[in-house]
Amino acid sequence: MKTKRSFHLSRLIWTVILFVFFQGCVSLPVSPPGTKPVITDAFINKEKGIYGSVLKIYLKAEDPKGSMFKIFTVVDQVGYGRYFPDTIYVEPPCQHDLKGYLQWNTFSFRAARLPEWTQITIQVSVTDTGGNESNTVVFPFEFVSEAVPESPLPSPFNQGNIPRLGYLNINLVNPFEREDEEHRFRKEP
Repeated sequence: MKTKRSFHLSRLIWTVILFVFFQGCVSLPVSPPGTKPVITDAFINKEKGIYGSVLKIYLKAEDPKGSMFKIFTVVDQVGYGRYFPDTIYVEPPCQHDLKGYLQWNTFSFRAARLPEWTQITIQVSVTDTGGNESNTVVFPFEFVSEAVPESPLPSPFNQGNIPRLGYLNINLVNPFEREDEEHRFRKEP
């Protein structure tokens, strides 16, 4: 009798645990087929700058069904290749109309410096909950030794308070420096 009772009790406990677990799982509504977000305006605050510059990538995007979900940023570096994409989730109030900037502090813990004239290409797109991708905007950027002033903001980014959508976390690499974690932290005998 005790075995039967403990079996039913453990079954009840597992049922409650599974119920609580699945109550916490929420799926996003899938966007209807044939619709996708559109980036209508984009701007970068400078096209050249010193290593460690703070870049701001301004975006204005729309989704007719209000289901924008993620902002993807991909960086290609001449002499190195493509970095893993960075993802920023779109907050619920901005899923229909998005206007703001992505901030990227270009200093990297993986590179003490970057050579003069290192060129990168920054590509930004937006996806919705159905995986539909918007048009891609592309920004070239070159690292130089002199400070370059920021360009004035064009319309519609020069009007009102523009919110930061998130920080980009892409750590650049100097392809001419040896990046060997084991060697860097190895103690000599």
